[in-house]
Amino acid sequence: MLTGCATLSSSGSVPAIDALADFSLEGRFSLQYEDKNASGRLNWRHVGMNDDVLLSSPFGQGLAEIVSTPQGARLTLSNGKVYEAVDAETLTRQVLGFPLPLTQLTDWVRGRARSGTIERDDYGRLTRLHHDAWQIEYVYENAEAQSPPMRLVAKRTNGIELRLRIDEWRSLASGGEEP
Repeated sequence: MLTGCATLSSSGSVPAIDALADFSLEGRFSLQYEDKNASGRLNWRHVGMNDDVLLSSPFGQGLAEIVSTPQGARLTLSNGKVYEAVDAETLTRQVLGFPLPLTQLTDWVRGRARSGTIERDDYGRLTRLHHDAWQIEYVYENAEAQSPPMRLVAKRTNGIELRLRIDEWRSLASGGEEP
């Protein structure tokens, strides 16, 4: 009868990857492409096929929000400027000049792979994934077979490098409501 969410942090209890169908996470990111660098904080909420990603400066000042649904994607900058596209990859290509695979990133952050060349550790968790032109490397901070990755590095052959450090996971229970 109780529904809610479980907080899953790098210092807390170990979650089951399977419990992360709907999730929210907090972490830090670093993005490099050619001579461009960006870094900051990330708050991401994924429910069903909907994503809401808030990007902030390293000190917490909101920079941008990306909302993606099956109907399309919208990027709102801190100055109020809004960009829209049919999906998140098209949106990031238009705004940033290169596509970020936000759809695949949903699986990648959970240590899941639907296709590609896969390497696993002794616990059966992904350690390296080659998908399309991307190479993703995983770091786990717990020796539990079902623990999610806490760090990942995604590199694309064209020079894009995305680093994520996940500070806290929350598994969202029935309907995506947080306690």
